[in-house]
Order: sequence, then structure tokens, then C-alpha cells
Amino acid sequence: MNQPRENETLLEAQNVSVAFDGEMVLEDVSFTLKRGELTTVLGPNGSGKTTLFRALLGLVPYRGTVTWRSGIAVGYVPQRFLIGPSLPITVTEFFLLKSRAFWFPQREFLAHLTHELDLVGLEASVLARPLGRLSSGQLQRLLVAWAMIDHPDVLLFDEPAAAIDIGFAETIHHVMHRLTEERGTAILLISHDLHVVARYAANVLCLNRRLLCHGPPSAVLTQEELKRLFGEVSIYPHGHDGEHP
Repeated sequence: MNQPRENETLLEAQNVSVAFDGEMVLEDVSFTLKRGELTTVLGPNGSGKTTLFRALLGLVPYRGTVTWRSGIAVGYVPQRFLIGPSLPITVTEFFLLKSRAFWFPQREFLAHLTHELDLVGLEASVLARPLGRLSSGQLQRLLVAWAMIDHPDVLLFDEPAAAIDIGFAETIHHVMHRLTEERGTAILLISHDLHVVARYAANVLCLNRRLLCHGPPSAVLTQEELKRLFGEVSIYPHGHDGEHP
């Protein structure tokens, strides 16, 4: 069996364009994503970031080409996941949907599940709770664990820390860094947090319907490039920029 190779391309998008009702919302976006690489998609609201994810996953019609490396597994964490409080399923049952044996799960699977929950700051006691009774922050962390549990080759995160407090947001970003370093997971992350981009990303896609800039944070996070992307912005130094936990 061939071992995964570092720097192998897992995703290649070429001239991806999406139009809704005749209006172009994404136009000629091209980039590659490599194993063990965290690439951040940066842009203002309405710039087509989530639409890009949906096109990559084949959830909306698009023009251009999207090529995933053959045989890889892809996980996705949406920005919002709405469920009713009366949904008759526990957290354990939700995860057992990914198990090969729903009714009689293997002990190893349950131990692995507890480990993944711990990584995102959730205690094992949450397993017995109804899924619909979790707070928005707990649910978002749970979705991250759900995406991670079967060790996909690529993870797409659509602002995973949007509904989480600052402390747990740092936990999630630290977990993403560990995934790239320890598992070789490739991550495509939508984020508005410039500090997160500077600290964790290997590459940045600057998106406002079109790809305005693409490169490492040191080249992209400049006053000139950010002004093109967002309009008037100010960059404030942060004492931890460039450091990894």
C-alpha cells in the first residue's frame, strides 16, 4: 500500500465559476490544496466564500473543473447546522451513524470518539445528551469532532469558531494546526480573523467573487492587499503572530 506523500496535491480547482439566476457570484477561481496544508479563504461578506465550498463539494452547479485526488475522504463543517430541540437522537447515536456497527459499536470506536471529543473541549458526559439540547457552541464543537473522527484527508471549515467563545475558538484553531502537523490533513478554512490567518495558514485565498490575491500570509496580509479586498482597514501587530502552539 502506498503511503501518503507530503506536498501531494489533493484538490485542484481551475476557473471555477458559479452563477445564480444569471448573476455571477463566483468567477474564474483557481488554486490547489496540498496534503498537510492549511489554506484560508479570506473575504468580505457576500464575496462567494461559502459558494466556493459548495461548488467544490458538488452541491451547486458550476463551470470550470474541480479535481479531487482519487480515493481521498473529505469532511465538511458548515457555518450553521440547525436542528430542533425535540430531535430524538443522542450525541452517541449521532456519532454511531459513522460506525460500522450502529447497534453494537466496537469498544475501540467509543474510545476513539471520547478522544476526538476531548480534542475539541467536550467531556464524555455530553454523549448521553440529546443532540437538540446542546448549546450553539457545543454543537459547533461537536460538528468539528464529527468531521474529524474518521480521519479524512481534507477538511473544509466554514468559520468553525463563529458560534464559540474566544477560549474555545483558540482550541479549535489549535486542533486544526495539530491535524495538519500530526495527521497530514489538508484544511481549507473560511475565517475573518486576520490573527488566525497570520498564525496558522500556509496560504491565503483573497476572494471577492474573483480571486484578488493568493499566496502566503506574509505576502497577502499587507495594507495594500487588504485594502483591495476589504476597503479601508488597519493592521495591528499581535504579539503571537507567527508562533505556533
